[in-house]
Amino acid sequence: MTVLDPALPTTDETPAVTFADLGLPPALLGAVTDLGFTTPTAIQAEAIPALLAGRDITGVAQTGTGKTAAFGLPLLAAVDPELPEVQALVLAPTRELAQQVAEALSSFAEGIDGLEVVAVYGGSPFLPQVRSLKRGAQVVVGTPGRVIDHLDRGTMTLDGVKFLVLDEADEMLRMGFAEDVDRIASAAPKERQVALFSATMPPQIRRVANDHLTDPVAIQVDRQSSTVASVRQTYAVVPFRHKAGALARVLAVTDADAAIVFVRTRSAAEDVAVSLVERGVAAAYISGDVAQGDREKIVERVRSGAISVLVATDVAARGLDIDRIGLVVNFDVPGEPEAYVHRIGRTGRAGRTGEALTFVTPNENGKLRAIERTTRQKLEQVQIPSPADVSAHRVTQLLGRVPARHDKGRLDLYRTAATEFLAEHPELDPVELIATLAALSVGDEGPAPRGEQGDDLDDALSRASLRDTGRGDHHDRPDRPRNAARPTGALRFRVAVGRNHGVQPGAIVGALTNEGGLTGQDLGKIDIFSSFSLVEIPGGLTSEAFERIGRARVAGRPLRIQADQGPRPGRGAPGAGSRGGEGPRRDHREHREGGQRRHESGPRRPSDDRRGRVPGHRDRY
Repeated sequence: MTVLDPALPTTDETPAVTFADLGLPPALLGAVTDLGFTTPTAIQAEAIPALLAGRDITGVAQTGTGKTAAFGLPLLAAVDPELPEVQALVLAPTRELAQQVAEALSSFAEGIDGLEVVAVYGGSPFLPQVRSLKRGAQVVVGTPGRVIDHLDRGTMTLDGVKFLVLDEADEMLRMGFAEDVDRIASAAPKERQVALFSATMPPQIRRVANDHLTDPVAIQVDRQSSTVASVRQTYAVVPFRHKAGALARVLAVTDADAAIVFVRTRSAAEDVAVSLVERGVAAAYISGDVAQGDREKIVERVRSGAISVLVATDVAARGLDIDRIGLVVNFDVPGEPEAYVHRIGRTGRAGRTGEALTFVTPNENGKLRAIERTTRQKLEQVQIPSPADVSAHRVTQLLGRVPARHDKGRLDLYRTAATEFLAEHPELDPVELIATLAALSVGDEGPAPRGEQGDDLDDALSRASLRDTGRGDHHDRPDRPRNAARPTGALRFRVAVGRNHGVQPGAIVGALTNEGGLTGQDLGKIDIFSSFSLVEIPGGLTSEAFERIGRARVAGRPLRIQADQGPRPGRGAPGAGSRGGEGPRRDHREHREGGQRRHESGPRRPSDDRRGRVPGHRDRY
């Protein structure tokens, strides 16, 4: 069921009424019943009757409380399906939210012949939206910028609008859409109905309400909504330099089907996602400037189970509703307490339970206290799992599979090998043999030499456990610590994108892992030159993976992967049609001397999203 914010179970704060008591038209009541809605949430029970009565409303409610149905059902009741013009407009701050609201409204309107809902947002083709509008769509859900584009080009008019919704108004103003919202509202007829929803009601939102609403009914849902109450909220004190390792170990022991990791910046999203991919985790990241097509593919892969961890910025994750999300990790503490509520609302939705863990550095206690005041809930302090905890968890999972595997039989080969081994080593107890095999299975090679223990060992154990839990596609590959020597004779491949095309190592890693079925551990050194790049893939590539990677695009260009044949002859080489023996070309020199950017070396440069790259391609892990 692709419905945003479905009805939540009845709580002490929810009126003991049903949707049949709210006065909905028969077609909409039937749609609600078919979708499995029974008891309205608090915001629905208060907003729907007021809107059906023609009143304007201001609704203060967090995400996950049922806002979409609260305004969507009265909106659809006000629309005439026989009139082919825009009659209702919903403004949303992000394309994800616009898309999901449009899907929800479409599901509500399935029983209404002739009623069409169209979503208009940036990052998607303009012409299909124009065609939908020309066909006479009655309901438009859009982001302010794209709605303004349609108004400026004359492809949409608001002369017939009688219902206007401002969804997550505080976020729209925070993103700088205040003038756009004023202009759009002014372009609609003065005699219209307006519903404004916001997580908070600061002075700026009150100004918008005063300017564009008439005698509104004020509705407020308690801050500590059922969304927050259904989530176990914890925090751990983690120094900044240990965050990556801590995250890896948390993900290694979680029982959640999938997780969202929140970071503050686009560059941090890339760094964290690449770090997880290198550890064998099926991870991806999205940020606010990712091409819509790429973003939709990534979200769909999370829904399907192909990706288990999504790293996201606040803007990118706005409006996401993925059933599999059982864990939210705040890798960075959000800048505002309200953002924390929105983040943890990605889990524990619609009666499901979830867990939220926030990494707090030693100097961020003030932000933690602000979050507790906002949610009116004390966060529980927990300890990050140690490498030993990760190994123990992995061994417990392994032993849990023993009875089922034993019942399947075909163990003679292994029984014989074990018997012969014990005969050759009579001093070894069978329990000791099992314990040693278990240690090897989770990547524990034993104590490192003195002076080599620490973060590298910590990361190696985390990588092994994450890999072996099946979060990557190649969990049977032997572990290779990040700083281990690479095998000699490693296979090297050439791809047709380089520094001149604005490519970054993360983009190449993303293409290879997405299209080639590889993990970060399958990749060796990446050298980026002016017009091409070289990638070491020690295990080689299957013909199918080679074909898929060759069709992939990075920075708007096809990779055109091929086995590296060494430096190519320069234009002045003999037989090249110029003076024999002249110097090699620049990329010939670079090929011999090594590229200037390497995937393995040093911290990555912060992303520069304005310099010659196609948005989204670096975000496709």
